Amino acid sequence: MELHKIETNGTTLKLVINGNLDADGSRSAQPQIDDIIANQSHNEVEVDFSNVRFLDPSGVGALVYLYKRLVEKQRSMRIEHVTGQPLEIICLLRIDKAIPVNSY
Repeated sequence: MELHKIETNGTTLKLVINGNLDADGSRSAQPQIDDIIANQSHNEVEVDFSNVRFLDPSGVGALVYLYKRLVEKQRSMRIEHVTGQPLEIICLLRIDKAIPVNSY
């Protein structure tokens, strides 16, 4: 799994995830997630799930971790372009009730 950070404007950081958000991916992404939390130059983080086909409990944990740390710093997060199994998991766990989710 790879994470790409793209600044869309002065206040929004787009985080593009390429690959499965599973235990290995979550572990390798942790330093970048911590960097996003520490760098407060963006008030909003948009997580792009266009290229994510699988989400496991470790991935859910990484998303919730990022969301909670951003909210603590009065920042916001949303998940974009989520479909298939990741969308099913997000809805099943009711994550979409806390984190704004936009599917296709």
